[in-house]
Amino acid sequence: MTFCFILTTASLLIYSPSSSALTLRAPKYVVSYNGFGPVKIGMSLPQAAKVLGVRVTRDAGYEGNECYYASPKRGFKEVAFMMSGQRIVRVDIDSKEYATDRGARVGDTEAKIKRLYKGKVKVSQHPYVDYGHYLEVEFEDGRYSLIFETDGKRVTRFRAGRSPEVGYIEGCS
Repeated sequence: MTFCFILTTASLLIYSPSSSALTLRAPKYVVSYNGFGPVKIGMSLPQAAKVLGVRVTRDAGYEGNECYYASPKRGFKEVAFMMSGQRIVRVDIDSKEYATDRGARVGDTEAKIKRLYKGKVKVSQHPYVDYGHYLEVEFEDGRYSLIFETDGKRVTRFRAGRSPEVGYIEGCS
């Protein structure tokens, strides 16, 4: 009987997913005009790392501290934070995995975005995509915005954050 118990326990340990594999899966955080899940605009990288439970590090290719991007490591694919000095000012989402607090996400139609944010969407021509648009929704008297980039039909990426940084077309360039 004891041998069967040991054998069963050992086989469960061998075939169970490891706890480290489970921690690599990122929670399905919601994007709001002022943050990404528990990460809020205005936080520092150490604060963001603490609330996400993973390292958040500067992306390669950025010099100085005026404007640069940082990304959470392990499990948060296609999520980046724009930094101004030591503070997060914007979050960029390129993944279908994350939705706004109203349910908008990459892949949604322009019509759906307009429905979700009825009467609040300002449409402008995308500067680099023929037939594409920027669908902008302002919050708190224009201090924050959500901007959805489209190919003219569907959302290809979106960003949220404070003005003026959320409106920078080429990121930090």
